[in-house]
Amino acid sequence: MGRTAEPHFATGINDYVARVKRYLTFDTEVIPELKNTRNLPAEVQKEKEGELILKALQPGDVVVLLDEGGREMRSVEFAQYMRQKMNTVPRRLVFVIGGPYGFSPKVYGAAHEKLSLSRMTFSHQMVRLVFVEQLYRAMSILHGSPYHHE
Repeated sequence: MGRTAEPHFATGINDYVARVKRYLTFDTEVIPELKNTRNLPAEVQKEKEGELILKALQPGDVVVLLDEGGREMRSVEFAQYMRQKMNTVPRRLVFVIGGPYGFSPKVYGAAHEKLSLSRMTFSHQMVRLVFVEQLYRAMSILHGSPYHHE
């Protein structure tokens, strides 16, 4: 949800997206932020964002929410997770970053899994950067690149 407005985050995200694409097909889809939300209750905002998220999904997608309540794992474990998913997911593996208030119940209901990058809360811009860096790190681990050090 929402574009990456900060240029330094956008630069980092674009760099890691280019690196990830060396290893696998990877695209990002940004769902525009809702307009005029100042007086909109959080639950209503989550529902409206949820409708947009669900509309962006395709039949057969395996949906993974990046959620503070999700499963945490180390980078090496995430690499193994990605290996397993790349070998078993028949269509798209879709990682979803929510809006400022999280996900609606309908989005939680459509998800197959939840992963957490941290117990801390980050802006969606920072989550994009951290996630795409971890995805690149996972791919470098799987391909024996020296990027990751144990």
